[in-house]
Amino acid sequence: MTISVGVGGWTYEPWRDGTFYPVGLPEKSELEYASRALTAIEINATYYGRQKPQSWEKWAAAVPDGFVFSLKASQYTIRRKVLAEGGESIRKFLEQGFTALGDKLGPINWQFKDDKRFDREDFARFLDLIPDQKDGVALRHALEVRDESFRDTAFLDLAKGRNMAVVFADRADFPAIAEQTADFTYARLQQSREEETAGYPPAELDRWARQAREWASGGRDVFVFFISAAKHRNPAAALGLIERLA
Repeated sequence: MTISVGVGGWTYEPWRDGTFYPVGLPEKSELEYASRALTAIEINATYYGRQKPQSWEKWAAAVPDGFVFSLKASQYTIRRKVLAEGGESIRKFLEQGFTALGDKLGPINWQFKDDKRFDREDFARFLDLIPDQKDGVALRHALEVRDESFRDTAFLDLAKGRNMAVVFADRADFPAIAEQTADFTYARLQQSREEETAGYPPAELDRWARQAREWASGGRDVFVFFISAAKHRNPAAALGLIERLA
């Protein structure tokens, strides 16, 4: 059981003013620095396009053992009316070479459109297109749904039957589905505030530390990402949570 904590991406100009990265740190050294301060990063670039095979190899070499990258699935796999027609896009996404990360590969986050509603037949056929391994590397999948229609036992059963986690999204305008459907938990915390130096008040970070430990009970791996909102503050929030979990 491990609890991995991080942020979205590692390239962000406002972090270069000393808020996260030391002033003057070369941009080429930012991933190396971030991966030694945090324990995970969610890569957003994979949502927009394929990455080069050599990029995966370079990133794997830059980070220490125990660090993990989660990936957002390509928008072309999920931004469609009929999800089950996305087989070719899924294949292209899976064949970009990210298995070069090996044991540094974390879950893949399949982030559906805000207005995508639950259709059991279509969703089941779509999930059947997603493999649990690639090139001998085990794949873990997280499903980030954003419509209340997914508060449905049929959806939860589909996820449980495939050992796919339902993303817990702490955001006011999305459903926060707390049910555990896999042998790991994937949480995206999206309510950091600019006026809080650490993104969240101390009491809230204390609460998230307790929640992360609860998720981890029974041997689950847990992945917690501070995302969006006051992005300038998210590294401080992640560092605060890591400190509380130490």
